[in-house]
Order: sequence, then structure tokens, then C-alpha cells
Amino acid sequence: MNALRNKVQLIGRLGQDPEIVTFKDGNKMAKFSMATDDSYKDKEGQKVERAYWHNVVVKGGLVNVVENYVIKGQEIAIEGKLTNRSWDDKDGNKHYITEVLCNELLMLSK
Repeated sequence: MNALRNKVQLIGRLGQDPEIVTFKDGNKMAKFSMATDDSYKDKEGQKVERAYWHNVVVKGGLVNVVENYVIKGQEIAIEGKLTNRSWDDKDGNKHYITEVLCNELLMLSK
């Protein structure tokens, strides 16, 4: 049996301009939301469209591409893996988030 793999491929549009974070050591990280869509017919035969929002994180050299060329509304294709993290807010409440850690990006629109 093959080992299980964590791989995600998405095509969609950016919901906002990427947020670029620069760390003390000079390394950068980019974060943005990305919308993908789907449609189906309901019981009455009416077309229903739905958007799905994904949190995307980019690290390493690919951050420079995102910082210089990727903007809100642009259509892109990404490949990466799902990651989960949690944090506690100032009131001590724990929050969870699932993100796509992007390792490949293709710009589909100018």
C-alpha cells in the first residue's frame, strides 16, 4: 500500500491583496484568502452557486513572486498541503485554523 499523501490543488481568485510578513531574520511569509466555486442543481432544478474560502500561506522564495505580482481578484492555481494550527486569544479562548501551505503557484490572469 502506498503512503498517504497530503496534497491540495486549487484554482481560484484572491479575495484580498496578499499580506506580507517580514521576520526579524529577514525571511518573509505571504498570507491571503482564495475563493473557489462550485455549482449544483437543487431539488427544484435551480442552479445554486457556492464559494469556498481557503486560507493560503506561502514561505520561501515564492514569497517574492507573490509580493511583486499577485493581487486581489487575480486567478491563480496553487499546489500545497493542508496544515492546522491553533492559538489562544487575549481572553484565553483557543482558535483553530486550517491553511494551505503553498509550494507551487501559477498565475492564470494578468
